[in-house]
Amino acid sequence: MRTARRTLVWLVTGLLIAGVAPPSGAAELDCLLQPREIVTVSAPVEGVLERVAVERGDVVEAGSVLAVLESSLERSAVAIARARAAQDYNIKANQVRVDFGERRFVRTDEMFKKSLVPLKEFDEAETAKILAGYGLIEANEQRRLADLDLDRAQTALELRTIRSPINGVVMERLRHPGELASRENPLVKIARLDPLRAEVFVPIALYGQVAVGQHAVVVPEAPLNRPLAARVTVVDKVANAASSTFGVRLEVPNAGNRVPGGLTCKVRIGEGAR
Repeated sequence: MRTARRTLVWLVTGLLIAGVAPPSGAAELDCLLQPREIVTVSAPVEGVLERVAVERGDVVEAGSVLAVLESSLERSAVAIARARAAQDYNIKANQVRVDFGERRFVRTDEMFKKSLVPLKEFDEAETAKILAGYGLIEANEQRRLADLDLDRAQTALELRTIRSPINGVVMERLRHPGELASRENPLVKIARLDPLRAEVFVPIALYGQVAVGQHAVVVPEAPLNRPLAARVTVVDKVANAASSTFGVRLEVPNAGNRVPGGLTCKVRIGEGAR
């Protein structure tokens, strides 16, 4: 009897610490805590693994480097493209031609108006000025294409570095340096543990009493059985006829990944949060 009282006091105290009101008669249901999502990460391009930067159990953030593919060819392509993009002598040379063509045309135009040069020479000066202008346009376009080629080469190089798409924990490392990586040969599995999701099968008799947004209390199995605040995020619209239940999903904040996924738990839906 004393043990039961101590357990009840502990549970109520834990709920208050978690910012959740004590139970008020809500039904206690079995649940399962699972990762919010599990992502199997593959390389976007095929290649031989040069380095794998993570091991099972490592905590990673979105954008963290997971692995690097051998990329000597891509690095060389970037160096060549960068050198081409840095060249501006063609633009400068064509700008000189444009300036010269303008000066020549002005001089020829003045002389033509004074009948000092024939029409042919005026026409040649005007044509040279126009062609110089087109030459400068072409040089600028070539420079723009060189910049685009550099962007493409850099993108191809960046694809050789595989990064984590989410914050989470590495569940499994599937490849090692020297092995082939591709879309069909994934590298690692990552589980997002904050928040967790609790899956519950609720008796059909309670249908209509559970709604998205409702607060709840989730208590994982021992020894991690500290009450956790939760919130209903999904209520299935299709019931399971065999078990006369319907599915409910709850979101359970899990800062610092303190609670692992895969635990059984108890949930009391309808407990109000403070």
